[in-house]
Amino acid sequence: MQASRLHRFLKGIRVVDLSRYLPGPLASLMLSDLGAAVIKVESPQGDGLETLGPLRADGRSAWYEAINGGKKILRLDLKQAEDKEVLWRLLDDADVVLESFRPGVMAKMGFSIEQMRQRNPRLIVASLSGYGQQGPLSQAAGHDINYLATAGFLSDVGSDRLTPAQVSPPAADTFGSMFALSSILAALYAREQSGEGCYLDLALADAVAPILTLALSEIGGPTPRAARAEDFLSGGWACYGIYRCADGREVALGAIEPKFWAAFCAAAGHPEWVARQQETLPQQALKEEVAAFFGAEPRETILTHFAQVDCCLSPVLDIASAAETPHAKARGIVQRTEEGVTQAVFPVWVDGQPPSGRGPLGHVQKHSIEGKQK
Repeated sequence: MQASRLHRFLKGIRVVDLSRYLPGPLASLMLSDLGAAVIKVESPQGDGLETLGPLRADGRSAWYEAINGGKKILRLDLKQAEDKEVLWRLLDDADVVLESFRPGVMAKMGFSIEQMRQRNPRLIVASLSGYGQQGPLSQAAGHDINYLATAGFLSDVGSDRLTPAQVSPPAADTFGSMFALSSILAALYAREQSGEGCYLDLALADAVAPILTLALSEIGGPTPRAARAEDFLSGGWACYGIYRCADGREVALGAIEPKFWAAFCAAAGHPEWVARQQETLPQQALKEEVAAFFGAEPRETILTHFAQVDCCLSPVLDIASAAETPHAKARGIVQRTEEGVTQAVFPVWVDGQPPSGRGPLGHVQKHSIEGKQK
């Protein structure tokens, strides 16, 4: 079967990725999936992600392999003049460059934004940093947990009223990756109109704010914001939550619309619950009754009972099980490579065709980097 058009959308676009760990490399992975040619430039010591997470038999990190599939890896020592010149050849010929150093580091290495764009006016430069290029925290160190904490995200996460839950996989890093991807794609489109590139300053902490749109809209409202685990979507609403079954496994109920809640209540044999959907939050008494219903039977019994009921009820699956469901296999988004890496490809079908799997990461030698080709 012919490969999906998805993988030709960015054919001819050259991306230089100077970033490390997750945010930048995830963005460049998506650009690669869309057809861009990505060269990931690393120091001679490599990317720190290579030694994190589960290691394969060959000693390489499964995380590193998964996040860099389809790219070419180039090791350069940017303290050496020769290697600096190799990077300049790449940048002069690139459409997009991603970097994730602390603000000011690129300029200290001799690759300021002004220099890059003067040499290549069509270049789109995307800087992904923890807190942005300006502001009181711009030079502060941090990781995903810090960005989520300072953005207010962690304060709303979890069902424990006393302690916020720790989030995994990294949410701020992922949000930042997706905003980097969308802004780069928009900048490429704008360049077609203007002929000029641009500079994108993306803070991972900033990327959390749009995800909090609903919560932010409540600030300054007529009623105080509900505490963690007591509002509509964090555990206070009986029709929207996670419930444990008799065998210790969980189901997720998302019966927000009255028709779904009514269908659930009827199938559960509790039509009296229907009128209680809009009781004052937190609905502790109603939640305990619903929890007792689910807790009386094993999960498979519950799912079988509700199999034909349209009420937004799903099993809470672990990641390995989720990848093996008939639906997941039909959609083809989660795939396993010949190298044994399970990966999620770009999750979009185009004209009825599913996305194809991506190839393994490769390597390129610096002597093979030629000068400007445009």
